[in-house]
This record gives sequence, C-alpha cells and structure tokens, in this order.
Amino acid sequence: AIGGEKIMFSEHLGLAEIQKGIRAGRYLQGTILISRENYLEANVSVRDQERMIFVQGLQNLNRAVNDDVVAIEMLPESEWSCPSSLVLAEDESMDEEDEMNRINDSEALVSNKVPKELRQPTARVVGIIKRNWRQYCGILQPSIIKERTRHLFIPAEKRIPKIRIETRQAETLSSKRIIVAIDCWPRNSRYPLGHFVRCLGEVGDKDTENEVLLLEHDVPHSNFSEAVLSFLPKMPWTITEDDLKRRRDLRHLNICSVDPPGCTDIDDALHCRLLDNGNYEVGVHIADVSHFIRPGNALDQEAANRGTTVYLTDRRIDMVPDLLSSNLCSLRSAVNRFAFSVLWEMTPEAEIVNCEFTKSIIDSKASLTYAEAQMKIDDPNATDDLTQSLRGLNRLAKILKKKRIDNGALSLASTEVRFFVDSETNDPIDVQVKELRETNSMVEEFMLLANIAVAEKIQQDFPDCALLRRHPPPPKSNFDPLIKAATSKGFQIDVTCGKGLADSLDKAVVADNPYFNTMLRIMTTRCMMQAVYFCSGMLQPADYMHYGLATPIYTHFTSPIRRYSDIIAHRLLAVSIGADASYSDLLDKTKIQVMLVLTERACANNLNFRHKMAQYAGRASVNLHTHLFFKNRIQDEEGHILFVRKNAIQVLITKYGLEGTIFLTSDSQKTSTFVYNEETDTQTAGDVTLHVFDPVIVQLSIDRSNVQHMKLSLKLVKPVVPGFSVPPASSLTPATCESSSQMQKPPQKRKKV
Repeated sequence: AIGGEKIMFSEHLGLAEIQKGIRAGRYLQGTILISRENYLEANVSVRDQERMIFVQGLQNLNRAVNDDVVAIEMLPESEWSCPSSLVLAEDESMDEEDEMNRINDSEALVSNKVPKELRQPTARVVGIIKRNWRQYCGILQPSIIKERTRHLFIPAEKRIPKIRIETRQAETLSSKRIIVAIDCWPRNSRYPLGHFVRCLGEVGDKDTENEVLLLEHDVPHSNFSEAVLSFLPKMPWTITEDDLKRRRDLRHLNICSVDPPGCTDIDDALHCRLLDNGNYEVGVHIADVSHFIRPGNALDQEAANRGTTVYLTDRRIDMVPDLLSSNLCSLRSAVNRFAFSVLWEMTPEAEIVNCEFTKSIIDSKASLTYAEAQMKIDDPNATDDLTQSLRGLNRLAKILKKKRIDNGALSLASTEVRFFVDSETNDPIDVQVKELRETNSMVEEFMLLANIAVAEKIQQDFPDCALLRRHPPPPKSNFDPLIKAATSKGFQIDVTCGKGLADSLDKAVVADNPYFNTMLRIMTTRCMMQAVYFCSGMLQPADYMHYGLATPIYTHFTSPIRRYSDIIAHRLLAVSIGADASYSDLLDKTKIQVMLVLTERACANNLNFRHKMAQYAGRASVNLHTHLFFKNRIQDEEGHILFVRKNAIQVLITKYGLEGTIFLTSDSQKTSTFVYNEETDTQTAGDVTLHVFDPVIVQLSIDRSNVQHMKLSLKLVKPVVPGFSVPPASSLTPATCESSSQMQKPPQKRKKV
C-alpha cells in the first residue's frame, strides 16, 4: 500500500530497464490505441509489425492513456485473448466503487479461455516511454455532495479515462464545458489526477460544442495573423503581360467546374473537345495556389501547419485566407484564373495517346453543381458546346472507371448526410443521405487520372523526394468480421488480393434485401488501413501501391486550396516542367518525411495527422448536428443490423446514414432478455433471433438522462420482444410528441450545408 491506500496497478519499469529489455527482445515499443467501443481494450501499434498487439483489462492497460508510447510484454500464448464483443463506455453517473464493480463484472464475462483459432497476440503494459497527454474538453460528473472539492471530470473523447480534479467552482461549472489537464496517475488511484484549466461555455450551446470538437481534434482555427495576411496579393489583382508570356492561354476552351451546392473554394475544372483526328482532348485544370503561396514565408508556414481545410456541417475552417480560397485561387466562372493543367489526348476508347502538363490561364464558362451538370447531360434538347463537353467527359469517365474496376479497384461505401438548416437560426431542420449521380463519378475519375499522371511524373524526375500517397493492403485478420458476416448469408469473400475482394463484393447480392450489398461494402471500408503520405526515397517502389485504387503509384494534386500536400506536389511538378525554380527543402527527402510522418502526437506540422483529424472533426460535426436535429423529436425509422455484439446490436439507419447502438442489457440488470451466440453471431430472445443485416424498426430520440451529455438514443420497436421493445412513436401521447409534431413541418426558409 501507498500511504495506507490500496495499490491498484503494477509499478512501471524505468526507462533504462525498458531500453535494455527492448534490445534483448523481451519488451516491444509502440503507441497504444484505446478501443472506441470498449475502454478496457486496446491495440498497440508496434513499428515494423504488420499486426497490432492486443491489450485487455484494466490491470494489463496499467494506466496507459490513448496515444501514449508504451513498453509491452507479450503474455504466454495460453493467455492470449481477442476483442470481447462487449460495447463498454465509462458511465457518467457511476462513482468509483460502482465503476470498479462494473469492470469486475465485465472482465468476468470475458475471463473464459478464448478458443485457439480466435486468439490474437496479447500483451500487458509494463512501462510508459512517453506520455502524450494533452488538454481535454468535457464536463464535471454531477456530485450529490455540493460542498465536495474533489470531482470527476468526464472527457468528451470516449477513449480517455475520467480525471480526478480539485475545484471549489463545481456548482458554477456544473452546466459548462471545461478544459482539464492530467498531472499524474499514481498506482493507488483508479483515475489519473489533473487540474481545471478554463471554461469554454454552456453545455449544448452550438458555438461551445463546435469549439469543443475543434479543440478535441487539434484543428487550428484562430484568425489568420497580420504576418500571414501581409503576404497576400494586393487588390485589385490583375493578370500582367509577363503572366501571359509564362502561361498557356486556354481561355477559349469550354471549361467548367462541377461541385457540391454552395461550394466557393473551387479547386478543379474540366473540359473535353473532339480533335480533327477523331481523338479527344481532355483537360483537368487545377487552381494554381503555389503561384500565390511562396515557399518559406509566413503564409506558407501557416498553410503547412494547418495542413488541410476542415469541413464542418455549418462552417469551413480554411487552410488559406478567404481572399485565396474563395476568390483569387477559386476557379469561378466568368473570371480569368491561373491554373495548373493536365492535358491528355485520348482515343474514343479512353486510351491515353499522350499527356502534357502546363501552367495556364483559364476562363471557366460555368460553375455547375453535380445536379445541374447531370441535367445538362440528360437533356436531349441541349446541344451547346459546354453540354457536349460534359457528355464527352461522362462517356470517357465510364470507360475509365470500368478499367479501374476490372483492374481490382474497390468500390466501397460510406454514409454521408446533408443537413438543411434554418436560414435564420442555422439549426438543422431536415437531414438526408447525399445523393450520388453519374457526374460525381465523372469528376472523380478525372481527378484520379490527374493524380496518377502527376505521381508518375514527379517520381520519374525526383525519385528520392516525390510526395506520394500510399494505401497499404490490410492484414488478413482485418477482414475477419467481414468474412464472418458474409458467411452467415452464404457468401465467400476472397481477401487474397484487391481484385478477388472486389469480385466477391460484386457477387454478394441478396434479392430481397437490396441494402445488403451496401452494408457489406460499409463493413469492408472499416477493414481498410489508413492511406498515408510518404516520401518516395523512404520506401521501395513495391510499397508505393495504393490498394483501394489498385494503382502502383498515387499522389494528391487536385485540391491545393484545401490540402497542403497538393501544394508540395504542384511545386515538384512546376520544377519538373521548368515552370518554377526549386528550393533546398523541396528536394530534401528527410525534411519532406519529417513533415509527413507522425512520430508523436506533439508533431503538429504533420500532414497525415492533420488529414486524419480533419476527417474525425467532420464526423463529430455531423454527430453534433444529428443531436440538434433530434433534440425535439421522437420518431421511428427503418434500420439494418450492422454488427451483433455480446451486449448490444449496432444499427445503421438507412434514411439518415446514421449509426447507433441498442444495448441489450444494462448495468442494473444481471441477466439479459437476450442470449448471445458467439458462433452464429446472433442474439436471441424467445422466438426472436437477431442476425447481422436483419431489418429492424428503431425509435430515435435524445437521451436526456444526463442533461450535460445528451446522446442519440435507439430503442427497438420491431421485431417485437415482450418486455424489451417499445411501442411505436405514433402511439405515444400528444404531450410526449408535442415538440416532435411541431418540428415535422420545417420552416420554408432553409439552406443546404
């Protein structure tokens, strides 16, 4: 015991002993990643090892916090385990004793020896090499004793444990979002100890919640400094005679852009025209951002630090100032703009005859939405040059896509939603799954083609320092949940190669469940590894492969307004064709790699890290607006079971593209209505059995049991399980549904975001 208090955790080894053990092969070093579904489970990413090492249980985690660099010791193979199928989150209302009882109960559920064929390499944490703690946003856990000064803080990030702090402001802070920092985690404490940093604002306030998600995902979002703004072009900006001499004038071409509604940062535009020899000239024209952002100045450094534009549901956090992103760089229609163009001559069968790169001046003839471009293509009465250009692009894109798919490229699925917001309050009043048209695919095909062409060019001319993007093939074990789910419906999934996987997915069709194939592709998406940027000189060419696109080489070139990686690719290409001068850092593979590779969370100037955090922030924003949308609603919707867990089912709501969890037991229940069959991956209650992919009716509402941390609640309506299912929303009393009925007819003033 320490000072009379019970010791809960093993002592961490010292750094000298850890280093000695790593050299001897007794310990391994890696970054710990706590599960988002079960805070008592984690994986450790060990360098040069394809498969992650599994860690399970409070004692084996041994005070490691998500993102820490840890030393682990492998357990004997007889003690190896696997993820438990339990969905487990720290309960906001539990005190320490209740929490420990819950942990003991959950660990007892998984204490039985795991069958040998399911075991994964499993370890325990023996030491901390580097703490990667940061400041955390969250709320105080409500306390019955108002005079208490010791309180538990509940982080917004589910993978971070509760933090014990001391404060006399608890009553004032009870309805606030606050920031807390960790100081230490003693062996005799269930939770780390920390301190209050500052208050952000009221819980539930949209501006406060937006601030939380930006801070939690480390998104730089302060106003651009005067030093940065000083490097912007002076207005009014004009094209000079010298500019005309240095660029190819393409203003006579029928170029247009095709983007989502409301897009102002237009990176790309396209054209297609028939040549005298029967072939086509196709052009992809990309905003020439690198002309305005010169290497090394304050504007360049700020763009490099931000790394990417972040798109939230109701706002955009720009990588570069608005004068560039929405004006001078944006390829808007009816204005002269600088572009970096990729021009191909193609046969009618989309075979490339030649490819050319040039700095250019363009004058876009139209800024179209995907829907507007589709209407032009489909209108039999439209015969103007711009429409003919779009039809040519669309026809060639279909051929290019078929070639990619035949080559083994994957067509995966994810759920994206669009919110309609009140034009005065900016609150969400309707939500729909985004509709994809042929024109979405048309633009995508030519962006892919341009990115591949640029990757080949810069790697050819700069084999040691080209900035490329790779997508590693997933370890076979990643596909286990997918294979198990498909097998339950009688389908075999070939995961030996991308082509085999793509063909298997194409064949997996259930006639009476048209959504089955989409769900299978969503599950496949989750088996994938993260695509990453890298420097060509750091890897062998065999490792350049982009698994998802089935291409041996790839980069990002087509979105320089919103991605700094593309600016680097532009600079390399400009030097390659003699359109710009080089500079020392551009051709230094070590400096490029330092910018790209995330070695620690503290490495802020990192494109892979920024790219990943931007994706997470976007998802968190959708989640926030989903909560706002359902705040005053109770409604039933059709869903499909995506995963069956030991204590829950995870459901995809088809209409909204949302996912939620229905817990089949609670902490107050020692027995469940349902019985889980791990072999068949089913939950059974009476004569009702729930399988993966089964259709269900669920009731959506906001769980207000904790006003400080409202959650989207899913309850089972159908199939009817006596004592568990809830009645349909239509049968609820008028008082219960009053707010919901008022919200069913949204105001006429609305806008898409």
